[in-house]
Amino acid sequence: MDQMLVSSWFNLHSSVPSSYVQPPESRPSHTVVSEKSIPVIDLGGHNRAETLHKVLKASEEYGFFQVINHGVPKDLIEGTLNIFKEFHAMPAKEKMRECSRDPKGSCKLYTSREINKKDAIQFWKDTLRHACPPSGEYMEYWPQKPARYRWRTLKSLGGNDYVYVNIFSSRIYDSKGLGLTPGYFNSVLTENPTVQAHHYPPCPEPSLTLGAPKHRDPTIITILLQDKGINALQVFRDGEWIGVEPIPNAFVVNIWLLLQITSNGRLVGPEHRVVTNSRVARTSVAYCINPSNKTIIESAKTCVSSTNPPKYKPISYEDFRRDILIKGTAFVEAELMQSH
Repeated sequence: MDQMLVSSWFNLHSSVPSSYVQPPESRPSHTVVSEKSIPVIDLGGHNRAETLHKVLKASEEYGFFQVINHGVPKDLIEGTLNIFKEFHAMPAKEKMRECSRDPKGSCKLYTSREINKKDAIQFWKDTLRHACPPSGEYMEYWPQKPARYRWRTLKSLGGNDYVYVNIFSSRIYDSKGLGLTPGYFNSVLTENPTVQAHHYPPCPEPSLTLGAPKHRDPTIITILLQDKGINALQVFRDGEWIGVEPIPNAFVVNIWLLLQITSNGRLVGPEHRVVTNSRVARTSVAYCINPSNKTIIESAKTCVSSTNPPKYKPISYEDFRRDILIKGTAFVEAELMQSH
């Protein structure tokens, strides 16, 4: 497996291997990036109602926005990003060993996609993924290296001081304002968070490949920390790609397909992708807010009515995530909507 990681061989090639070359219609060189930008929302203002209105508007129109003045200390942000950079910089065999403690796979290191089909086109990235609940459960399976990995990750992503899910569910989303029941973001719908640290090595021909394909992901909300000065994340809206330019110490918040379903289509789970570059490696850290496996995903009762019936069929999160990984987002979304 260690030889399969992009980070273990990328510098040995002067061109992109054929298995990583995208079809012409999907290549970055065949698409134009818009000069538009996604909304930037200041959470430091005193008018909470106005802030929530901006969040709701951005969630309805873009499904993506950046937040500044969010209250997370700069040194915590930098320390979090650096510890994941250190992990991905370790030798491949050492990384694999650090991610193989749990036979059930709660901690994984993989390349391209979590589930790779035979002969499928590959993507230019390696990913570390593991469960990261505030309770510290599963921490025994987390990497022990680099030094202080567990301490840093628990403090910044799962600890009691600056838990991202607590900060953002309380300061960004007001469930009542979205037409959802009070406490919605502290329910079983958010009790299974994971962290994903993506690493994209420099690519010799970035016009031919992608770090991540055009996709939606099977979570409620994602809070993303981007590397400084590297434009890579792009959102698809109104037939064009919009770049999500990194803002120092800002977080990117994006709605994913599950919240689109539970809001009965009111909020947008937009498609997005990641492009590569030939100059420097890029690392991003995503805190993904997920339901428990047995949770039934369906349109919330407060979001449906006689004139606005449910647009999606109910499905357990376990089945939903499995189907997404195997069949793809577009196919599963069509399946869930086909009876309406």
